[in-house]
Amino acid sequence: MVTVLRQHGLRFVIYTADHEPPHVHVYGDGEARIDIETLKVLTQGGMSDRDVRRAAEVVEANRQLFRETWRKYHG
Repeated sequence: MVTVLRQHGLRFVIYTADHEPPHVHVYGDGEARIDIETLKVLTQGGMSDRDVRRAAEVVEANRQLFRETWRKYHG
């Protein structure tokens, strides 16, 4: 597990032994998984819609960082 970024009280994590599609796990008050390429919310558990939208904005703004981190661990 690699914490890639922390913003807005959210922690953005990529697991080193994870599955496709490339995605980021977001933890805060609840959790969500967001596809790095499409920004689609793959799962949402207990996280407010507002925080999920904010998380998606952070992923979009830092997409290259998340892509590079995913590739580093998954090829």
